This record gives sequence, C-alpha cells and structure tokens, in this order.
Amino acid sequence: MAASSRSAARPGLSWDNAPLAPLVLVQGSEGLLVDRSIERITAQAKAADPQVERTVTLGSAYQSGELMMMTSPSLFGEARLIIIDSAETATDALITDVIEYVKSGPAPDVWLVIAHRGGVRGKKMLDAIKASGAPLVSCEPIKKDTDKVSFAAAEFKRAGRRASAGAVRALVEALGSSLRELAAACQQLIGDTEGAIDEATVDKYYGGRVEATGFKVADAAVAGNSAQAMSLLRHALATGADPVPIVAALALKVRTLAKAGALRSGRNASELGMAPWQADKARRELQNWTPDGIAEAIQAVAQADAEVKGQGRDPVYAVERAVLAITTAYGR
Repeated sequence: MAASSRSAARPGLSWDNAPLAPLVLVQGSEGLLVDRSIERITAQAKAADPQVERTVTLGSAYQSGELMMMTSPSLFGEARLIIIDSAETATDALITDVIEYVKSGPAPDVWLVIAHRGGVRGKKMLDAIKASGAPLVSCEPIKKDTDKVSFAAAEFKRAGRRASAGAVRALVEALGSSLRELAAACQQLIGDTEGAIDEATVDKYYGGRVEATGFKVADAAVAGNSAQAMSLLRHALATGADPVPIVAALALKVRTLAKAGALRSGRNASELGMAPWQADKARRELQNWTPDGIAEAIQAVAQADAEVKGQGRDPVYAVERAVLAITTAYGR
C-alpha cells in the first residue's frame, strides 16, 4: 500500500494530545479545538525553549518564499515556532511552498504548525503533509450529546474538580449547541465555585438557560404537557432563541422516542447510538406513546423543520404548531 493511502487512513490525535514536532497538521472545523491545539503546542515549545521565536502567518496573507525565509538557519541558532493559520484560505504560493518544504524535509530548530480549519482548499498540500507521516491533530465538530458530555466531564477532571453526571448533562442541555460556550461555562463554574459541582450548582448559574432551551421545550412536549411546553417555548423565543435549533431539539427528541421503540424489539442501546442513561430516559418517556402517535409527531416536526428553514412565512408560528401537535399526539 502506498504511503499516501496509509496516511489517509491514519486516525488523528485529539487536541489534548497535540504534540510538539518538526511538522504538525491541525485539521478540522471546530475552532475551539484548533485554538486549543495551537495553544498546547505553543506551551510545549516554550517549555522546551523559553526563548523560542513564535511567528504566526495567515494562509490568505502568505506570499511566495516566506516559508523559506522563516525556516532558514538563524544567525543566533534560536528555536522557532512557525504557525500558518487558516490554511483553508491558502494562496497558491503557500500550497506550493509547503509541498516543497515537505519534500525537502524539516528545517533544523523549527517547529512548523499548519492549521487548516475545514474545506477543500489546499488538498494537495494536506495530502503531502499526511503522506510525510507528520502528526495529524483532528479537530472535527463534536455533535453527539454523549461526546459533549464527555468533553465537559474532561474539562472538570483536568481542573481537578468533581462534577456529578447529572450536573454535566444539565450543562450540556443548557449550552451544548456551542462548544465554545460549553467550555466557557465549565471554566466559569471551576473558577467561581468550590467543592463538588452538582445539578443545583448548574441551576444556580444557568437555570434560566436550562429551562428555556429547546431541549426543555422538547421534554415538556413529549411528556404531553402542552401548557409547560408552550410557556417554555415563549420564554425561550422572548429571550432571543432561534426557532431553528428549537425545532432541531424537537426532532432529536422525537427520533429518540422512535429509537426507544426499537429497543422494545430487542435491539440494544449501543446499536442505536444511545448512551445507557439516554436509553433509560427514553424508555420512561415512551410509556404513553403509540407508534401512530410517534408517526404524527415525526410528521409535525418535519413540516416545522421545512417551514423554519424558509418554506413558511412565520417560523415562530411553525414551531408553536409543532409543539402543540406533539402534545396532542401524546397518549394516542
């Protein structure tokens, strides 16, 4: 098998394992993880040489020959950390120069980081870096709630703080739509509180957000509580929530109910991409739902999804109608 094929299949390292190496590729569209990877590599470079010279260049601003100048032997022999960020906006000159640099081998006393934040621009450059065997740090978006829970739990663990499983889940429900916001919330709780972090702690800081998120609206809707669901929905909309993610939360909740129905037929939670706690919660919520009711809820959410994304005139009305349709389908 060719070296390029091997490198293409090589799994990437996580941001918290980003190494200091002569050449490192940081790739992915999750900006927080890209930033953290660069920060980690920078810290390692400073630990290795406190006098390291750090240079940052944007891909879109790169001019021909810059890489050669930045990596040429230094008069004083100091170590250099060169970061080429936003390589997804690379000029043709950058693509050409990086490929040539990879072919010629790393320069002495140089640590070069190429940060590519998504997209297809510069594919030949990326392929050349990967084929060289340079470390690849993968920074793809964290989409699954289970992975967000793991991320938040790791934030607390790194800080030496204990956080209950319920507290972490509540935080993800409140702020999980943005990884940056979730990470900032973890740091706030770490900095502003003492002792173990439990659900009461999360509620004190983010209770309003927890109660007004699309996930809470969805929880109330699938429980058949139309009054609570509509109250939460209107509060969320009044405080600036967008109908699109609220409908997405409704869709996720209804899909989870459908998956719970599959559990009745003998399939296990891991097959369906569900954590054990998710499966247990879904089973409880499923008790008063029939297959016909779930089908009605799915149709209502699908219609609302289309309308809030441009096919309807009033996104707010569309999401309100979907919530009422779900509560009406409950128990049928």
